[in-house]
Amino acid sequence: MRVEIVAVGTELLLGQIPDTNSQWLGERLAANGISSHFHQHVGDNHERIVLAFRTALARSDAMIVCGGLGPTQDDITRAALAEVMNVPLERHDDLVAGIRAMFESRGRTMPDNNLLQADVPRGATIIPQTRGTAPGLICSVGLKVVYAVPGVPYEMSDMFERAILPDLLERQRDAGETAVIRSRVLRTWGASESALAEAVGERFEALAAGGQVTIAFLASGIEGIKVRLTARGVDDERAWALLAEEEKFVRALIVEKLGEIIFGADDESMEDVVAQRLLARGLTLAVAESLTGGLIASRLVNVAGASGWFRGGVVSYASQVKFDLLGVPEGPVVSASAAEFMASGVRTLLGADVGLSVTGVAGPEEQDGQIAGTVFVGLAIGASVESVALRLPGDRPRVRAYSAISALDVLRRALDRS
Repeated sequence: MRVEIVAVGTELLLGQIPDTNSQWLGERLAANGISSHFHQHVGDNHERIVLAFRTALARSDAMIVCGGLGPTQDDITRAALAEVMNVPLERHDDLVAGIRAMFESRGRTMPDNNLLQADVPRGATIIPQTRGTAPGLICSVGLKVVYAVPGVPYEMSDMFERAILPDLLERQRDAGETAVIRSRVLRTWGASESALAEAVGERFEALAAGGQVTIAFLASGIEGIKVRLTARGVDDERAWALLAEEEKFVRALIVEKLGEIIFGADDESMEDVVAQRLLARGLTLAVAESLTGGLIASRLVNVAGASGWFRGGVVSYASQVKFDLLGVPEGPVVSASAAEFMASGVRTLLGADVGLSVTGVAGPEEQDGQIAGTVFVGLAIGASVESVALRLPGDRPRVRAYSAISALDVLRRALDRS
């Protein structure tokens, strides 16, 4: 089964809202071994919607349409579907009664516009609505099938799980197809996308020539570069076995050529990994932040149970706070020495086992003779107090965000060595 997703709405084309529906559907389809080779966005224009639908049906076995089922004049998915099916729209009195009852249950009168949501292409099967007013549709077009669902994410996901996925899986079984697609994402920090591609280049080409696993690179901004491995197997066990074998091979290649840049897998964030390392060693952490202004602490407390290992932080933005509170000697505060004093000072001040600090220049102006993007990370762990100098790219917000995750990466590497 090849399924195409078509998201309807001019607001998607204008960038006014993100298309989270297509992303979610793509993940759920892949998790169930269903291929989705194309996604389309189309605005609220009848002719263009009809063209998008016909294009999708020409190259796919099934189509999932999100949006355009509301009660306003620009909700024209139903009419476009009827034209593609070459059938009229028919008003269903039972749908009218259900929509009216929903309004009355909320103490409101149903506007006449909502009658449009009871119009159904002749021959279509209705997916009952349980969370809103617009019913979904299952429409046969020759040997192919169209599923139409509302664009509201929680309505869409409910209809997908309750009606669309079971129908797709049954059609796939009837066609004699069984497959499972599974993915593993390796998360990295400290190397460029091109460097990663070069490191695994030979393996990428070998798999592309006929392997059962594929490799893709996903640039994720302030969260680094992701290396996604995807395997298709006859069942879960086979798919995961293929992934495990390939992951071991790719990890070894990356470490050999780029060092320990892989910090986690799948949904693990840098702060998740740091938390795991601290807990495993029974250590507590305190942070002193200058240019990041609390971004590191904010990331750390995103981890459930952070109070068990995170003592707290000091946002020592003003130089005098560094001098008075953290014991930094009077003088330049954007330096390796200042970062080390900050790390030692906050460890002592908050009674932690580990002190982590960051100071630098977010820009746009220079400070202490250092250009924007210059960052020093300090680390006090055990008897060691050290610092790492970084040069980070981007404007002020990006330098600050990069500094936060880079500081946590310095701590991760140090914990791995201890």
